[in-house]
Amino acid sequence: MFEILILTHLNPKDKTPSGQWTFAQEACIRVGRAADNQVIILDALVSRYHLELHRVNPSTNSPTSSSSSIWRLISQGTNGTFINGILTQQSFLTADTVLELAKGGPLLQFQIVRQREITRSQVFACSHAGNPPQNLFCISCGYPTTVERTVRQYQILRTLGQGGMGTTLLAWDPEQNQVKPSGQPIAPTLAVIKEMNTDMAQIAKAQELFEREARTLKSLNHPGVPRFYDFFLEQGKKYLVMEMIHGQDLEKLIYQKGPVPPRQAVEWMVQTGEVLHYLHGQNPAIVHRDIKPANLLLRQRDRRIIVIDFGAVKEIGTPLGTRIGAEGYSAPEQDRGQPVTQSDIYAVGATLIFLVTGESPVSFYSKQAQGYGFDLDRILTLPPKLRQVVEQATAYRVKDRIQTIQALAKALEQCRD
Repeated sequence: MFEILILTHLNPKDKTPSGQWTFAQEACIRVGRAADNQVIILDALVSRYHLELHRVNPSTNSPTSSSSSIWRLISQGTNGTFINGILTQQSFLTADTVLELAKGGPLLQFQIVRQREITRSQVFACSHAGNPPQNLFCISCGYPTTVERTVRQYQILRTLGQGGMGTTLLAWDPEQNQVKPSGQPIAPTLAVIKEMNTDMAQIAKAQELFEREARTLKSLNHPGVPRFYDFFLEQGKKYLVMEMIHGQDLEKLIYQKGPVPPRQAVEWMVQTGEVLHYLHGQNPAIVHRDIKPANLLLRQRDRRIIVIDFGAVKEIGTPLGTRIGAEGYSAPEQDRGQPVTQSDIYAVGATLIFLVTGESPVSFYSKQAQGYGFDLDRILTLPPKLRQVVEQATAYRVKDRIQTIQALAKALEQCRD
């Protein structure tokens, strides 16, 4: 027999599961807000390192006669940890215990599932019983609870979104995620697949952009860019397989929670600038051409910005291309099919406007004394120093704009004061 420890994040109102973590061999599990915890709970009541769960060898320290290992909780949180309403510093845990991280704080259900050694044939016979409805993977066998369809070896678990060019799918490759001989359950590795839409497959330009994204991702190696896994043609459709980033894009985040303080917006754009510095430093330089809040993911585990969607990238020096870019974020020269590295700088400035206002930059675009531009005086939440940086980043003419992403980053750093 082997054991699986399951921690389930419960909705405090109706106690329904809202997240889950599964562990098989860990001797110590840390829970808190910090990014290096195994269980990350982003809540103001939770300390950075709120508590630890330690596996105890039953032959020496177990308070019971069971031969199974047991778990001891050690609370380190400023606001305390409660079990059944009782403040707890240290405690041995029993199955189905609910931990309250601070009074009125997040709830974690503690469960132990004991399983016999799993073979591959047993996996496919598993009924997946006892899984919460939103579980992607079975708590018993570790394999997907539902598979929508299969493309080559990839099992499609869910559709994440659909755009004009393609459909984004959440996938899992069983050939890379096998049940281990010891019986230890798998630790599933997820991937994102972009599937070209059927109508787009008939358009040469669409195919060119799709293939360009694959080539670009394959050539890049930066922590702020999703890793490339695979690219293939199946039944007339092209598929791009890449790293799954757990997080939320800045557009959805702002629409859900509202504008952020200028200091936070600056921090995110400094991180975006680090990725653009890498892209612009390639030979030839790569212009992303589609920097906007929807293409900037805030990764959950470390709150870092990841730049996604490289379907619009263009290498400097190649022939003039099709107009590509999002309204409000696309620089004037890019609208004319003449993107340069400063076009990405313009998009960063426009993105700052959205982050601090929650409104599309188009709302602030009008005729100005020096041509068309953003009326930044209408944005009362923009500090004077940051207003000047945004104005220089989004100048109508390229020659009047901040020229390099390094210069933009330096200017933004000074706005943190």
